[in-house]
Amino acid sequence: MSDDTPDHNLQDPSTDLVAGDQEINRAVGSRHGMFGVKGSGDTSGYGGLVSPTVYPASTQRPYGGWFDEVADALEARLGATDLDAAIERVVVHRGEITFHVRREDLAFVAQMLRDDDDLRFEFCAGVSGVHYPEDAGRELHAVYHLLSMTHNRRIRLEVTCPDADPHIPSLVSIYPTNDWHEREAWDMFGIQFDGHPSMTRILMPDDWPGHPQRKDYPLGGIPVEYKGGTVPPPDQRRSYS
Repeated sequence: MSDDTPDHNLQDPSTDLVAGDQEINRAVGSRHGMFGVKGSGDTSGYGGLVSPTVYPASTQRPYGGWFDEVADALEARLGATDLDAAIERVVVHRGEITFHVRREDLAFVAQMLRDDDDLRFEFCAGVSGVHYPEDAGRELHAVYHLLSMTHNRRIRLEVTCPDADPHIPSLVSIYPTNDWHEREAWDMFGIQFDGHPSMTRILMPDDWPGHPQRKDYPLGGIPVEYKGGTVPPPDQRRSYS
């Protein structure tokens, strides 16, 4: 499907998907300046930029359109097990639905989403890492994008884990396409996917220190082997004496 082809299964977020009462959005940090520059002669204006990092609140029923059909099928299946609390919350934001799943129940929920006839999310497009350093106890997030080719629907799963215990179950046995995606999330964010067949780096050298896309990773700078020149890190590039 091309980008300009309308998907009639998606709802207009300004109509059907506007829920009633919602929880208050939760701030999980703030961003100061373009590169976090401090104490320099920055004349770019970036130093005065303060932007809060706000996490969308849980959405109340009804979600609108087929979102409720997916949520109903998911709740019915989980209600028949002892995992009816596996879904921590549901967020509908910008026309998309995200199910927040307890990490210990992730594999069960993913297999159910894949195999249940009313759900049939056969394809996982991958997993992305997110780092919120100020979200205490939930600093690392893993976000999965699922597609049902049977029903032409897309949803997301989101799982969190703390910096102190960065472990999430691997989904490679359920969605084999996640093999390299989980390796990338480990390489860039340091999330350990337990049960992965080969949890090794995929972009950086095997002996590379740290995980470059974490927000606490130093911005660094690149030495240039040409006439003694160097490229300073971004937070030092707009300093003036």
